[in-house]
Amino acid sequence: MDERLVGDFLGRHSADVEEEIRKAAAVEIMPRFRRLAEHEVDQKSGPHDLVTDADRLAERHLTNALGALLPGSVVVGEEAVHANPLVYEALQGESPVWIIDPVDGTRQFVHGDPGFCTLVALAHRGVVLASWTYAPAHDQLATAVRGQGAFLDGTRLRSGAPEPDRPLEVAVSHPDFTTDEQKRALLGLWTDGVAPRSCGSAGLEYLAVARGEVDATAFSWEAAWDHAAGLLLVEEAGGAQLTLTGAPFRITGGNSLPFTAARDAATAQKVAGLLSGTAGPGPHPGTGDPAPAS
Repeated sequence: MDERLVGDFLGRHSADVEEEIRKAAAVEIMPRFRRLAEHEVDQKSGPHDLVTDADRLAERHLTNALGALLPGSVVVGEEAVHANPLVYEALQGESPVWIIDPVDGTRQFVHGDPGFCTLVALAHRGVVLASWTYAPAHDQLATAVRGQGAFLDGTRLRSGAPEPDRPLEVAVSHPDFTTDEQKRALLGLWTDGVAPRSCGSAGLEYLAVARGEVDATAFSWEAAWDHAAGLLLVEEAGGAQLTLTGAPFRITGGNSLPFTAARDAATAQKVAGLLSGTAGPGPHPGTGDPAPAS
């Protein structure tokens, strides 16, 4: 299937994709919000990496529904990859790929915090063509199609530029998900003119950047389901993104980390420079690692 046919699919079926995302949330996620039983929550790699029945069942719903909407497509979902890491290799194949994070911000979901969302992106040959970010607790849906802009509930999103007289607010990877080398890179953000804080749901942080409410992100992991939807949303809202070497982030992997997405190109370059140490030394306020997200 070529990109033209994928574009034709989006023109005819974007509303159907939105409907299935809302349906998955309504049937599998929201009935369990603040009602999870102990047996419905499991750990994956550790106590900060949780999975629930809502994650598994919402991903199953979306896998079946989206695959049926676009025959010949494949699915790379967070829970499917956890069960079989080889599924991730589909990102480098020739088929259109649905990239799914059924509950982005599972820790928040488990704790009864509404700061979680469902992320879906459609990619082809490593290029993200469309994305959907749905925050079901707030009933907010952000969408983006490459070259056609970003929207929140039908209203055009424009990220704008940070105010020059205010510190840059940067959402930063939680220290539990960073290596020692990445921690050292992230410490470059602890300088005058920057206000780093630990991130919550990656998808909602990207939405905040696209809305101009947060100035930038600095993330240290590259799982496509966390980033594909949000990066397109930010770019289509007028923002920019860079990895540690200054190259764009690739959903297929092999990126130099950490990387940033920001409201505009100048901010992305500044944050990437601080992460790589090329922005020059700055005073260190000695605040230590980011505080855990609530």
